[in-house]
Amino acid sequence: MNTIAVQYHYDASKLDVLAVERPAHREFLGKLFKAGTLLASGPLGSNFALIVLAVATPDEALKVLEADPLYAAGVIEERSALAWNAVYGPWD
Repeated sequence: MNTIAVQYHYDASKLDVLAVERPAHREFLGKLFKAGTLLASGPLGSNFALIVLAVATPDEALKVLEADPLYAAGVIEERSALAWNAVYGPWD
């Protein structure tokens, strides 16, 4: 497995939807964490989030996250995924 960092950019006009969907989003991420796929996640400022996954490729990371309720609700305006080669940290 590789470490893939995914950045979400939330649609600022849909923050009310984000608030409604947040519990389902966190439940979804919790399942990924328990399965060992999610390494870490959290907000970046007010309209962004970082999600770090243990998967083979950036494309696979985006595919896994298609099941995120925020994605289905149209809250995520843009997503990007990059392989991350941590030099120091718990995943090096």
